[in-house]
Amino acid sequence: MGAIENTMVAAVFEHYPEHIQKKLLFLRQLILDTASEIDGIDPLEETLKWGEPSYVTKSGSTIRIDWKKSSPHQYAMYFNCKTKLVDTFKELFRDIFNYEGNRAIVFDDNDEIPVDELKQCILFSLTYHSRKHLPMLGL
Repeated sequence: MGAIENTMVAAVFEHYPEHIQKKLLFLRQLILDTASEIDGIDPLEETLKWGEPSYVTKSGSTIRIDWKKSSPHQYAMYFNCKTKLVDTFKELFRDIFNYEGNRAIVFDDNDEIPVDELKQCILFSLTYHSRKHLPMLGL
């Protein structure tokens, strides 16, 4: 797993409960791996947005990951709610994921992550600006 170079991001990960930290680090690695597999993508920046680990590229829409004390057995991957990303995920992957409105895919701490499908969601987000004009993001 790649080291977290941004010390502020690393500090946020350190404050998660240990079992959630491992799950969020797994999501982080999926984002990094997916970005490395996309030809021609702009460099991926790992930063904080709204105090949450966030992954940004010029060609895409920001992805955030986080856990909330108010839902201690859940964690999520957040997408820009002003895009059609989550609506597209719902159409493509219907019952594979649990959704929070048009902004997130939510996981229970005992869920098995459908890796291939989640990597597709990550890909769509990281390449959103080149797809947003296409019906169903080009699928």
